[in-house]
Amino acid sequence: MLKVNNLVKDYVIDSDTIRVLNGVSFDIKDGEILGIIGRSGGGKTTILRVLRGLEPFVSGSIELDGFVFAPQATHADIKQLQKMTAIHMQRNFGLWPGATYESVLRRLNVEHAGFEVLPDKSAPYYDELYEKSMEYLKLVNLDKKAEHSSAVLSGGEKQRLLIARQLAAKPNLLLLDEPATMTCPATKQEVLDAIKNAHNKLKLKTLVVSHLPEVHSYLADRVLWLEDGRIIEEGKPEEVLKKFIKKMKPAVPMPQPKSDKPIIKVTGLSKRYWLIRQGEVLDLDNINIEFKEGEITALIGPSGAGKTTLLHAMDGLVYPDEGEIEFRVDDEWIDISIYSFKRMEVRRITSIMYQEFALSPQSSIKHQLAYKLGVKGQNVIEESRKRAKELGISDKNLDELYRMTDMPEENSKDLLEKMGFTPAIFGVLFPSYPLTEVMNYATPIFKAVDLPLELLDVKPYQMSGGENVRAALSLALASKPKILLLDEPFGDLDPITLRDVANSLKNINKTFNTTIIFVSHHIDFIKEVAQRAILIDNGHIVMDGEPRKVCDEFVKASNARYLGCSPDYSA
Repeated sequence: MLKVNNLVKDYVIDSDTIRVLNGVSFDIKDGEILGIIGRSGGGKTTILRVLRGLEPFVSGSIELDGFVFAPQATHADIKQLQKMTAIHMQRNFGLWPGATYESVLRRLNVEHAGFEVLPDKSAPYYDELYEKSMEYLKLVNLDKKAEHSSAVLSGGEKQRLLIARQLAAKPNLLLLDEPATMTCPATKQEVLDAIKNAHNKLKLKTLVVSHLPEVHSYLADRVLWLEDGRIIEEGKPEEVLKKFIKKMKPAVPMPQPKSDKPIIKVTGLSKRYWLIRQGEVLDLDNINIEFKEGEITALIGPSGAGKTTLLHAMDGLVYPDEGEIEFRVDDEWIDISIYSFKRMEVRRITSIMYQEFALSPQSSIKHQLAYKLGVKGQNVIEESRKRAKELGISDKNLDELYRMTDMPEENSKDLLEKMGFTPAIFGVLFPSYPLTEVMNYATPIFKAVDLPLELLDVKPYQMSGGENVRAALSLALASKPKILLLDEPFGDLDPITLRDVANSLKNINKTFNTTIIFVSHHIDFIKEVAQRAILIDNGHIVMDGEPRKVCDEFVKASNARYLGCSPDYSA
């Protein structure tokens, strides 16, 4: 049995002490799945990290099958706790190269070698470990992929292999942090079924953290609701989840389209990706779409279908093998995939948020807005061309540098080095706006995303999870772009925060007539926000139309039974 007694945990950031767990107590019986739900940033993942021995805590105790773990724990105590627990963290795809079964075999061999190494096939225990590795793969329905390279498994298969590895450690307690987060419904169903099957066979104590009520309805025997570091409700999943969902604000009405004029035209777009020895892994083939000005469109489909590739082709970060992607700027059509003097203007009026968006932790929102305006502001292109000319930078190289301002830092680093620049060049070409001007831009944007202007002077860690997301959205909207592209940035948000974001997007569209195109796997969010949905599968458009019809067809094809456990989000 697991007993958590009066757990208290603080984080110290700058000179501030933030209490993230405040007197948390609960237990998990043998063979029970306990779920924890709560708002984003409420402390759910912190509990898992403490239980795994990855984070120290201020006071309280953990008792696991007779072993007591306290704040004054020794190094040996930490090792013992980690031996008795196994954890699967969200978005973790760290796997050994080689055959799928070898990843499990390495974990099993720890008891003989002391670390993860493949046993010699001549070892007397090799056959036994091999058979056990196949048993664990069968538990997660991967035994038929045992000889496949782990590198070419799908996202869902990798998640299931990671779970098999955790099970192979024979833990007393299995910790799951957002299992199958950021995946399509079909993939999520596979992972949830793997968890359920393994639990039924092994009867482990299991703690599942998820922001999705439907995951808890499908898996959990009992649910805790964690809010601001405290447990405020505990009980049967349907009872706790019903109370949790009541915290959602009402949905604002869907804005009505104001124009039938196209603003983006994608014609004959093709893009192929290959892996050596594995052949073609993506073929986005002959895509033809028009997006109307002021329209909210969702791109949906299975993982790996080509949605993100299409989105990044539209923002100019991926160049197609064939076809055209044209944007209407002042009634002139400009192809984003071909260099032209006016291409920078397309990038200026387009803003993007990624899956892994992050605010700078040590900089106030006001300073981050000032930087964003320096990159996307009204007169940026004209002023940057003057500075580039003084530095001897050609218009074509300036265009490439401007493209990098939309890239994640890790993606632009190598390109920048090849051009002979350091990141300092961005500050020279695109200096931040004066802080005195930031307020003029922030006021209407903060109103649209329902944030108080007082948050301009705070740092991200001083805000709630929902405020962080809407602040990031306000940065993307700082220059009032005509086009907003969203690459699944809201996939790991709780439904209460997601409703706030949905309302913000509809208010943005209504206020500024912003064309919004977003990738999402969250079916309820798509139905609530989108005016149009496009279903992409295997690099082809298979359906384009009213979001509810498209989503229902997608869910049916995905066999996503867990979505039948979803509470009613409508309000």
